[in-house]
Amino acid sequence: MGIPAIFLSTNLTVSTNITATSAPTTHKHRLHNSTLKSLSKSGKLDEALRLIESSPSKSPATAPDAEACAFFLHSCISRKALEHGQRLYLQLLLYRARYQDLLSNPRLKSKLITLFSVCGRVDEARRVFEDGGEDVDLPESVWVAMGIGYSRNGYPKEALFLYYEMVSRFGQLDNFAFSMALKACSDLGDLRTGRAVHAQVVKATEDPDQVVNNALVRLYSEDGCFEEAIRVFDEMPQRNVVSWNSLIGGLVKKDGVFEAMEAFRIMQGKGMGFSWVTLTTILPVCAQVTALVSGKEIHAVMVKSTAKLDAPVLNSLMDMYAKCGAMDYCRRVFDGMQSKDLSSWNTLITGYAINGLMTEAMESFQEMICSGFSPDGITFIALLSGCSHAGLTDEGCRLFERMKIEYAVSPTVEHYACLVDVLGRAGRIEEALGIVKNMHFKPTGSIWGSLLNSCRIHGLVPLGEAVAKQLFELEPDNVGNYVMLSNIYASAGMWESVRTVRELIEKMGMKKEAGCSWLHVKSKIHTFVAGGSNEFRNSAEYKKVWKRLMEEAGYVPDTGVVLHDVNEETRAMWVCGHSERIATMFALINTGSGMPIRITKNLRVCLDCHSWVKIVSKVTGRVIVLRDTNRFHHFKDGMCSCKDYW
Repeated sequence: MGIPAIFLSTNLTVSTNITATSAPTTHKHRLHNSTLKSLSKSGKLDEALRLIESSPSKSPATAPDAEACAFFLHSCISRKALEHGQRLYLQLLLYRARYQDLLSNPRLKSKLITLFSVCGRVDEARRVFEDGGEDVDLPESVWVAMGIGYSRNGYPKEALFLYYEMVSRFGQLDNFAFSMALKACSDLGDLRTGRAVHAQVVKATEDPDQVVNNALVRLYSEDGCFEEAIRVFDEMPQRNVVSWNSLIGGLVKKDGVFEAMEAFRIMQGKGMGFSWVTLTTILPVCAQVTALVSGKEIHAVMVKSTAKLDAPVLNSLMDMYAKCGAMDYCRRVFDGMQSKDLSSWNTLITGYAINGLMTEAMESFQEMICSGFSPDGITFIALLSGCSHAGLTDEGCRLFERMKIEYAVSPTVEHYACLVDVLGRAGRIEEALGIVKNMHFKPTGSIWGSLLNSCRIHGLVPLGEAVAKQLFELEPDNVGNYVMLSNIYASAGMWESVRTVRELIEKMGMKKEAGCSWLHVKSKIHTFVAGGSNEFRNSAEYKKVWKRLMEEAGYVPDTGVVLHDVNEETRAMWVCGHSERIATMFALINTGSGMPIRITKNLRVCLDCHSWVKIVSKVTGRVIVLRDTNRFHHFKDGMCSCKDYW
């Protein structure tokens, strides 16, 4: 009942509309919501949930409002507290009337969708989205939340379908919708739709924000449209670390490793800093091009950082050092890790194996077992491959059996390919063939490829032809198989057969991969192609160093490695123009005496180049680390770590 106005003799009127029964309830409701917000903010979700679940049974007036529920759901999202969110959702469903149908509230709808999607429950997110039927007029923000949920959980196609519906419903969309659609296009590799979304971004009344621009950079760079990616990047009013990561990540994905390195250098020159994503993207690039100096610079930045380094970042750092042939640094990083995972151990073991340090690899394997880690398939691929290239045939066979019996790791096709390679390289061809015939898998290209390589090593022409036939059926477009057979014929002096294979390669429109080597000198990656760099090779400095090396070593080219039917002079010229030699000469001239030389080659190093680099290491006193497609060769004082077995 309302309290009437009181008229006083002084003509002062005091009027009030207070209802006697309303004051305690309103105060209690506000206090209830305030308590719920406070508990949610402080992360006390169990207490907050008890408060929510007790509300309907007491009084509808004490039910939490939309804002309090939003606070609770926000805390659930940040902690991925799925069960707490599900129980709130159940309350909203069971007591819909008491909660004044809060499920229709767009803000709560969006937060429920977000919670379920970040917890991988896309079906539940969709159920919330569809609650109320098709007649419910949902705002754009709810649609975007559902689209992001699809995209986050690996359903980019569904995200794009949702975007199409949004375009038909709303016409003009905002930046949230654009960024969601562009991410879906990137994930699908759908450049055509991505361009259409870009056109809508340009036509929109709202300027694109940083998130949209970053998504555009990622879309174009990952699809190889570098000019468009750079154009968007250059036109951005502001760039953040994500912008640079998008550009660098796209370049890396499309094998633009040199461009990625240059972009990273510019990024650091502008004082942009980095994120862990930057490091886990650029460290593998350093590994790929053997850019040890750049890798060390990144390591220095990491050490100076106050942020805690997690295992994936440190594993990437270890991998970089291992693939640059710097196993002492790799081990140092490993030993300094506070928390190691299986990937850390596998990276260390793989590093030792590819660098030809099988004693250390096996010791690390035993150390891993003693530390309580169980090896997986990757562990044994590293060990078996290492045994193959080190000539440890019996040890490789024992490891294969131990893998199955002692560690219950089921061998895959990759493991069988390694075993076949172990036996084949050692000349135990019959045993290798027996493995292929008796294994439970249909032989793949990798297995036949291992056998074909064994035929090349041991000059087995008839078997090589039979194996090549299998490979041609499995991998008709793999030019490497044709080149391998051609090399087998050339080694046997069967020049007519060589010509037949090369004519077939030409007829099929395939091209043999040119020999290419690169090295990192003075903050720049230098690339050399076989038979190229004529200006450098004809320079006075090159000829002077070459002459001194040849005179001191008494080197005579072994032209037998040239698998072409040409005269002796041409053979000598060709073998001396191999890319790894040009790279070595460049390093000798352009780096200080005593500095190690690190070279990467895209093909297997030839026998004569291997002999030549051994001589150079002895004459110059330089350590030369050469990485080819198979393994590392560490040259020092005229010796190689592979012991001439590779």
